[in-house]
Amino acid sequence: MTGRLLPLRRIEGATDELSDQALLAAVGTGDSAALGALFDRFHAVVYRFVARLATTDLDARDDLVQATFLEVQRSAASFRGTSSVRTWILGVAANLARHALRGERRRRARQARFVDVPRPGPMAVDAQVERRRLLDQVERAVATLPHDLHVVFVLCDLEQLPGTEVARALAIPEGTLWRRLHDARKAIRVAVEGGRR
Repeated sequence: MTGRLLPLRRIEGATDELSDQALLAAVGTGDSAALGALFDRFHAVVYRFVARLATTDLDARDDLVQATFLEVQRSAASFRGTSSVRTWILGVAANLARHALRGERRRRARQARFVDVPRPGPMAVDAQVERRRLLDQVERAVATLPHDLHVVFVLCDLEQLPGTEVARALAIPEGTLWRRLHDARKAIRVAVEGGRR
């Protein structure tokens, strides 16, 4: 008998009865129903993640989600189980987003030469407007972070994933992860405090 993998076949039951790891293993053997089940479980998480990272372009978000699951299908067999499937999928999304962001920045830089974007005027001193202004400052501060800091901040602080899993998913030492997270938080704090003056 050879060491060849055989596709997983379910005799009875539904894919929602399978664990995330079992679904990913099935995806690795070419099971499209398992990929559909993984998509159903995690597409909202991936969408929320790329929405916080990438762009305000809704079509680009949808494209990144689709690209993430195509890459999950292509590389499912490389999953080693050192993190949760959710963290691994978000790591895939982070890598795809990095490439998309680079292309988007280049495109915006080319367009900026031809388009003058007006800046919003000063906001009223109303409590709701002040809160919105502060949130906008934080959002801008996060958006200006270098990609590596941005990804770590979103995964750890916004998605609240365990740091050890994030470090494994991004293939970086934990010390590097914590340093990046510290640097990201500090940069955001400095940007927001500087904006209040």
